[in-house]
Amino acid sequence: MATLTSRITLKGDEPAGPEDYLSTSLGVIFPDDVTNQHGDAEHSLIYASPKLPRPLLIELAEPEGETDRRLFSHYLWNASLLLAELIERDSLEAESEAGTTEGLGEGLSFDTRGLSTVELGAGTALPSIMAGLLGAKSVAVTDYPAPAVMKTLRDNVARNIKPEFAPLGSDSSSSLPVTTDITVEGHEWGVFDSSSPSSFPASHAHSADRLFVADCLWMPWQHANLRRSVNHFLKKTATARAWVVAGFHTGRAKMAGFYDAEALREEGGVEIERIWERDCDGVERAWDVEREDDITVRKRWLVVAVLKRCEGMVFE
Repeated sequence: MATLTSRITLKGDEPAGPEDYLSTSLGVIFPDDVTNQHGDAEHSLIYASPKLPRPLLIELAEPEGETDRRLFSHYLWNASLLLAELIERDSLEAESEAGTTEGLGEGLSFDTRGLSTVELGAGTALPSIMAGLLGAKSVAVTDYPAPAVMKTLRDNVARNIKPEFAPLGSDSSSSLPVTTDITVEGHEWGVFDSSSPSSFPASHAHSADRLFVADCLWMPWQHANLRRSVNHFLKKTATARAWVVAGFHTGRAKMAGFYDAEALREEGGVEIERIWERDCDGVERAWDVEREDDITVRKRWLVVAVLKRCEGMVFE
């Protein structure tokens, strides 16, 4: 099994100084170390999947001031890589309706064909790009409404969601339909009223069959707002799902609060259907709030959670 980061390479100048050479050599010096953030404004990324006919070009935002820099939207994170890979795998599986996921996610499917998707905190929009190439009905991509972030998102989506990048379907005779219903808008988590800079929250309320949340849990002070955005955009149906994939950048304790059952129910209108941990080599283990890993080990791991509507929030 290929490692999670094997699909990513830098496009741009070769390393120019000692610090650059050191950063690109860490995997050789420390074999257990793994890169969990990729690229910068000077080095765009090439994403090459064996199932895509040609590589995708992913640009990174140039932060404008300290506020933008604190968003960390100028990197591609491993959570996005994993979610995009899961979407690709199950959307290309002929029997995905039955749930093709093995291991701790057995019985679940990350198929997005024919479904409306919304991504929160998209960064580079890789999961949304994959969904758009693989037959999603519609794709809505959002991130904090900073001009540099939004420009990069729009450019990435326009460049990559095209028929020439779409893989063949499971019968290898034709490409899956590429969505033309694409929206890229700014959205500040928890803001839905007239203070919002656009009409997007109102026009897309409860529109998502599948909601993507990749590496958005490192700010515990934003958990409540993020849960409210999940509640706002996720459809109120029994089949709607939010897929939340996150790394341990600020430590397990700080990110784990997002999954508090009462807060998810009261603020998000959702509950956990399944949650587990997966490392960059595909090794899985049970979710454990109390587990302690050193910083090198925790960089290798991600938490995958599937959220569904609470029973009282379902209106078919």
